[in-house]
Amino acid sequence: MAAVIKAINAKIRSNKVADYVCSTHFWGPVSNFGIPLAAVMDTQKDAELISGTMTGALIIYAATFMRYSLAITPKNYLLFACHLTNFGAQTTQGYRYLQYWNWGGREAQLAEKAKQGQAVAEGSTA
Repeated sequence: MAAVIKAINAKIRSNKVADYVCSTHFWGPVSNFGIPLAAVMDTQKDAELISGTMTGALIIYAATFMRYSLAITPKNYLLFACHLTNFGAQTTQGYRYLQYWNWGGREAQLAEKAKQGQAVAEGSTA
């Protein structure tokens, strides 16, 4: 039985594509892509829900591992793409957080809701 497994492994390792697909250089980034996908999906949610602390931590994490993916041998460009996507999405979330909480976005949203509420109230009394 061990000889059969050894033969299968040798067959997989002899093909460069199959060897790559069966390695951690492939499956690590593929499984890690859940983080940037979630961040991209979160850009559609209300900015009030964004955690500034977590967003900052994820920006640092993505930047660190972008650098790591190019520092290792062999370079892992799939891991780099994963963390580049995450960095972009988290930076977008960071901008949305700052715009909402620090640069007047919250006040503008509340004023708009108040204006809409007033228009609805005036429409129902007429």
